[in-house]
Amino acid sequence: VQLQASGGGLVQAGDSLRLSCAISASTLSNSVMGWFRQAPGKEREFIAATRWNGARISYADSVKGRFTIPRDNAKNTVYLQMNSLKPEDTAVYYCALRWGWYAGTLTPGVFGSWGQGTLVTVSS
Repeated sequence: VQLQASGGGLVQAGDSLRLSCAISASTLSNSVMGWFRQAPGKEREFIAATRWNGARISYADSVKGRFTIPRDNAKNTVYLQMNSLKPEDTAVYYCALRWGWYAGTLTPGVFGSWGQGTLVTVSS
């Protein structure tokens, strides 16, 4: 499985940005796609996750109501739509994949495959 994240950049507070994660895999059934971010000097934190069939979606409290995690099954791509961006959203964003929904806390350790990260910088 290979994941390729893209779409990062420099934006102003209040702007929107959409990140993409293209996945190369023979099948994505039963997969769970997640987005994480890591700010300088901080640990990588969970942002959002979705089952590939969309049956389960989860968001971190810090982004609820501002971020969504749509996907395009035909393109094997999952997105992170980020609205009303804040300077504290500045981080390197990573997409990740695991097989099967995880009922516990969605930490980086429960995801086995990762993209390379894309930098999002939000200026005030």
